[in-house]
Parts: sequence; C-alpha cells; structure tokens
Amino acid sequence: MYLTKCAVCATELGLTLGKKCGRCSTRYCGQACQEQHWKDGGHDKLCKKIKKAGGAEQYNANEKYAEAVAVAAEACADDTKGQTCYICMEAVHSRTREGLVRGCACGDRDGVASGRTGIAHVSCLAEQAKILVAEAEENNLEYKVKSRRWERWHTCSLCEQEYHGVVKCALGWACWKTYLGRPEMNETRGMAMNLLGRGLFAAEHHADALSVSEAELSWLRRRGASVNDILIVQSNIANTYAYLGRHEHALQLKRDVYSGRLRLNGEKHEDTLLEANNYSTALTRLDRFEEARSLLRKIIPIARRVLGESSDLTIRMRANYAIALYRNDSATLDDLREAVTTIEDTERIARRVFGGAHPIVSNIEACLRDGRLALRRLRLRETVRGDVSALRDLMAAMPPPGSA
Repeated sequence: MYLTKCAVCATELGLTLGKKCGRCSTRYCGQACQEQHWKDGGHDKLCKKIKKAGGAEQYNANEKYAEAVAVAAEACADDTKGQTCYICMEAVHSRTREGLVRGCACGDRDGVASGRTGIAHVSCLAEQAKILVAEAEENNLEYKVKSRRWERWHTCSLCEQEYHGVVKCALGWACWKTYLGRPEMNETRGMAMNLLGRGLFAAEHHADALSVSEAELSWLRRRGASVNDILIVQSNIANTYAYLGRHEHALQLKRDVYSGRLRLNGEKHEDTLLEANNYSTALTRLDRFEEARSLLRKIIPIARRVLGESSDLTIRMRANYAIALYRNDSATLDDLREAVTTIEDTERIARRVFGGAHPIVSNIEACLRDGRLALRRLRLRETVRGDVSALRDLMAAMPPPGSA
C-alpha cells in the first residue's frame, strides 16, 4: 500500500509523522522500531537494495506492482488462453515474462466480430499511457487533450470502458510507480495517487484504499485544491467506509458530499446525480428504504433525461431503486412486481452496454435473483393468508355442533 505506516508495528503515520531510515527512507514510528527492523527484520540486508530502487516508496510500489500484475494475469487466464497482446502481439511479454489480462468490455459486445479483444499485458497498457501523457506534457498540450490522454491509465482505448477489478488495481500500481518520484505537490503525482486508491478499491483492498484516499485528501488540502477536487476524494472515502462496515460514517459523509454537489453544481449535473446515488446506497445499507426510494424517485427521471438510459449511472440508480423496494419488509406485492420489472429491464440494458462479464452486470443479476425470490415468498404468504382467511370464514358460517 501507500507508505503511511511504520514498517514494523504498522502505526499510522500519515504523511509527516515518525522518522525515516537515512539511507532508503523506510518509515518508522520511532527509534525502537527502526533498531528492531535493522536487527531482526532483515532491513540490514534490504536497505541498499531499497535505496538502489529509488527509496522505500519506489521499492514498495515496484514490489506491489509485480504482485498485482501476477494476480491480474492469473485471474484472466481463462479469458486470455491462446490469445496475444493487441499492442505487442506476443502471448508472454518478451521482457517481463508476464501473462495477459482482460479487464474491459471488449469481446463481450462486438469484440469478436470486429477483432477488438482488449487483451493485453499490463506493462504494455502502462507504457502506452506513459508515452501519451509524456507527449502531452512535453508539447504543453491543452488541458482537455491531457485529460483524454490520462484516461489511457484507466480506460480501454478500444471499447472506451473503464478497466475493473484486479486489472484496474494493477494499472493503479503501474501509474503510481511511474509518477511517485515527482515533487510532492506535483499535480500528476496527485492524479497517480488517486488512481492507485481507485484501483485498490476495485480489487477490494478497502483498508489500503482508505489509507491512500486519506493521504490524497491531506495532500489536496495542503495544496489548496478546489471544492470539486475535495468532494471527489471525500466521496471515495465515504464509499470505502461503507465497504469496511462503517456505515454511519459513510452515511454522514455521503450526505455532506451530496449537499456540497447540490450547492456547487446543481441537481442536473452528473456529479450531483452520482453523489445522490451514493447517498441512496448508504440509506439502503442502513435499512432506511423509504428515504432511499423517495430520493431515487426524484433523481432517476433527471438521470434518464440528462445521461440517457444506457449510462452506467442510470443503470446503477435503477438497480438501487429496485433494491430499496424488495428489501423493505413493508413492501407490497405491487412494490415487488415493480422491483422485478425494473431489474429485468435494467439487466437487459446493462448486458448490452457492458457485456456479460462486467461486475455491474453480475451485481444486477444477483439483484434480479433476490428480487424474484422476495416476490415468490410474498405471493406464497399472501396465498396462505388468503386460504386461512377463507377457512376461517367457512368455519364461522357452519352451524354449531349439535344444532339442527
């Protein structure tokens, strides 16, 4: 992870606390841990190696990158078997010996027919992004062009869908190890930190993702960043809180971020709609279903109008709305029928947009199973209740025993 903890006892140091090894910059909470690491932790053997790699942060990033690439290649092995990288045209990378990955929507939609497989080596994708960003910086290209080129670090150039899961994590480490050596307040270094946090989150390394995002927030505040940039990172932190089970903290922060977006951008802006959806998710996780449903009924028509039916945000909003319906113990048959109909329609759209292997589609399929199960159970309860009521009415209408 991003180095914010003591190398021995894991005490949180933030960005400035503790002390560092004078040679390689490995961080410690104090003299005792530093001495213990040298005597018993093997640091005496690693210190020169770490310094040669560029210091503790660079050494750590290189090691974590190699691990993440191996994990991603193994996870994608079935999808990439017998394939070659669309960039270097090799199956096994000639220099790194790494395997192939596939973490986008290529091949799930029209990829087979068009030859767009999206299969590549992480190092090839990283090198491609690195070259494009370097050219933009060297030629002082305008901001929009730079931003578009930066997208190569997280978005497939073929299908234009973001990478996900362990592939996104590997690219996050690739990006961080590329730019971490820049000056502490350098913008590109901060963007790399953001991408690393998002990649760790995508691979479900939530504790590490939180550490990175909190470090990024501190960096932004010291840099005097805009309200927009602060809100982005606060949103990431709130989402991570939720996955760590800190739901009350997540709800409070998501509510604050949504309010901030309303003030900054207005209710029709995409960023505001995103935070409204995040807030609704936090409400649902705390079983505040009526509040979540009320909010989603307000924002879904806006999202459909502004973003369109095929937007991933619109799709996720509709899925969250269905969840708020079918998880509610007070749901009626009409509520559950609406939930199932909504998810069925959303699943068809999501499959067309992302392909069958995307996590969004998998999550919606799970919601559809849960929604249908909830509907069947309520129908059964209503049937049984009706049968019992009918039996009671019949028994009440029968004459008492022994009467003529």
